[in-house]
Amino acid sequence: MLIKTLKGLKFFIKKDMLATSRGDFFKEFTFCPVFRFIVLLRFNEYLLNSKKILLLRVFFIFWYRRLGVRLGFSIPLNVFDYGLGIVHYGLVIVNTDARIGKNCRIHAGVNIGGSAGFKKKEDIKRYAPTIGDNTYIGPGAKLFGPINIGNNCVIGANAVVNKSFEDDNITIGGVPARIISKKGSKGMVNEI
Repeated sequence: MLIKTLKGLKFFIKKDMLATSRGDFFKEFTFCPVFRFIVLLRFNEYLLNSKKILLLRVFFIFWYRRLGVRLGFSIPLNVFDYGLGIVHYGLVIVNTDARIGKNCRIHAGVNIGGSAGFKKKEDIKRYAPTIGDNTYIGPGAKLFGPINIGNNCVIGANAVVNKSFEDDNITIGGVPARIISKKGSKGMVNEI
């Protein structure tokens, strides 16, 4: 889902606030750099998708990237659906081709990357992970390649996921990752 209107922008920011348990918008935007980053991410998505004035886009993309470097975030535009919850600052790297569903809670040290090797993107249908809705991604988790993760899943701390887990309501962990529980993300992500 792309943000193309001001109404859509407000909807995404409202859902992101609920996902991260944020209270007052102006207080959080002023004092919480992680929330400010999420708002700038959504605003830049809106500017890009609605094809707004280039000069305005340049200013806000600069602010967004500068804050991302300060916080350790490398998160491209139009990857996360609404309900993005970044728990705290620390290294988070996401591939441009990844697709992450609604209500994702993500921790520091996470890397969601593309396929290994030097294949051309055109040679494979999908290059990076596709992750379902209501997913909890624990600290230090690594997800690589054209894999699918189902809905309501938990990816454990320091898990290395290099194959698909399309079942819903599971917990995966380990190196390499495997199903370690049939308990999903209920109670680990905020209900939005």
